Amino acid sequence: MHGETQAAGPAILAGEIRGPAHMWTLGTPAIDLIIRSIVIYAVFFTALRLFGKREIGQFTLFDLALVLLAANALQPAITGPDNSLPGGLIVVVTLFLVNRAVAFLRVRSPFVRRLLEFGPTVVGRDGAWLLPALVRQGLDLIDVEAALREHGLDSVDEMKLATLEADGSISIVATDAANGAVAVTRRRRRYRRPL
Repeated sequence: MHGETQAAGPAILAGEIRGPAHMWTLGTPAIDLIIRSIVIYAVFFTALRLFGKREIGQFTLFDLALVLLAANALQPAITGPDNSLPGGLIVVVTLFLVNRAVAFLRVRSPFVRRLLEFGPTVVGRDGAWLLPALVRQGLDLIDVEAALREHGLDSVDEMKLATLEADGSISIVATDAANGAVAVTRRRRRYRRPL
């Protein structure tokens, strides 16, 4: 049967195994998948660190599109030609372990903590906004005015100090005159930093 093809069983075409068995066969050595995962994690983390921090709840539609497109673009860089189940598991386990190691180091090492986290930034003082700091942190007057209202202040004149905290929230300290009339609020809203 010279012109017929075999219908049953895995087909081998150009050195590639097709059929149920190929999902269990690594197409890339495991060590390559591990190294690729670590390198891409480091590059992606560095890019996020350099371009700012946004809280998940503050993602705009454009931020979400950027993250999805970046993930889609980075996937082939991590897996290479591998599309096997064990390959995917190796990548996922590697990423989770690297993330756990980074979290562990952040807690244990002040140097790593300083390297990975944003510090607080003063964005307003003595009834005035510090416009260069607002621009540098990617905040606009709408964001900081909302923070004033959330802290029970009616105008910027009642603000003694405004700080953009490391977690993206804005802390407001009222002037002594405004302190007596303002109830302390515990609500914390996250503000975005530039991406």
